Amino acid sequence: MSLNGMPAGERVHIGFFGLRNAGKSSLVNAITGQKMSIVSDIKGTTTDAVQKTMEILPIGPVVIIDTPGFDDEGTLGELRIEKTKQALRKTDIAVLVVDAEVGITNADRELISLFGNTPYIIAYNKSDLISNREKISESSIYVSAKSGENVDDLKEKIAKLGTKKCKKRIVADIVNSGDTVILVIPIDQSAPKGRIILPQQMVIRDLLDSDCRVICCQPDELKGTFELLNISPRLVITDSQVFGTVSQIVPEKIMLTSFSILLARYRGVLPLMVAGAAKLKELKDTDIVLISEGCTHHRQCNDIGTVKLPGWIRAFSGANPKFEFSSGGEFPLNLNKYNLILHCGGCMLNETEMQNRILNAKNSNTPMVNYGTAIAYMHGILPRALSPFPDINKLLSTHF
Repeated sequence: MSLNGMPAGERVHIGFFGLRNAGKSSLVNAITGQKMSIVSDIKGTTTDAVQKTMEILPIGPVVIIDTPGFDDEGTLGELRIEKTKQALRKTDIAVLVVDAEVGITNADRELISLFGNTPYIIAYNKSDLISNREKISESSIYVSAKSGENVDDLKEKIAKLGTKKCKKRIVADIVNSGDTVILVIPIDQSAPKGRIILPQQMVIRDLLDSDCRVICCQPDELKGTFELLNISPRLVITDSQVFGTVSQIVPEKIMLTSFSILLARYRGVLPLMVAGAAKLKELKDTDIVLISEGCTHHRQCNDIGTVKLPGWIRAFSGANPKFEFSSGGEFPLNLNKYNLILHCGGCMLNETEMQNRILNAKNSNTPMVNYGTAIAYMHGILPRALSPFPDINKLLSTHF
């Protein structure tokens, strides 16, 4: 995969934060070498977070986020500040842009406190306008978006903070070279036109890189696919929505799991999702369940998030809880009213944003489970769906 072809969720997200007129947008334009953001001497020109995927050397593939001024005013300003906070939740590296003539303000200090564990750099912009420069820390730098002073040095600092992402494999560790793997990919109303979804792409590429034979079919073709094979596949990976149907066709001796479960393991959150599934059996009529998706798409008549999952949950739990829904970048900050969160695999979210959502759920003591794990549990096949991962399968006796 080319650098420019890398999915946004797998790129390092670099967020630029600061007060109005500190020169955030000008500095973003200087770093990217293009007019990504509109610039003006008028305060508040950037009214919403601007995001763009690109490649910046020496960092590599990144997502650049230019945010509104954190000191914006009025009702609309409050909304812009909330957008800035939302952007921070998916930021891997933060750049605090400070007007070098003004210096660090209380609002800047508030931003730094919001960064939390996010690594950050303080960029004192407009340094060409000051004659006397005070000594600053190693995590800070004087720059000038106008003259270009130290812009390349700032990029180097960002690159050093961007710890290289571990080259994790989504499925390679449970297959061997020469294995045959069947992928069950429904092409129905909910399938994106002309393409397959990201977890499916990731699995196919990882299997091909592992020198495996990959066979793709739809659910109603699976039985015929088995009849055509003269060898037994090592593994079957299915879309979670058809877990129940597929499990009845695939012989017990063959490992079976789903794209959603593989993605949760890839992100390191599968144990937490397995624990959260136990709550499904305990739901009551008075409970509130949040069903959240990381992407935005047109809802179909039999949509998994708003139709199928609520139906399965009611049938499995015997209860009639209230359901609320969120999608895309919208995710409630306060989760205290929810008794359970069902979340999609989050393939369109980067790891930082997904981890922040999980941390938010933990802090609210709200169980969370992903679609694939929940569906497998409600269809009575969770032990089988986790069979490729013995270390995680052991957790079942703890939670169920």
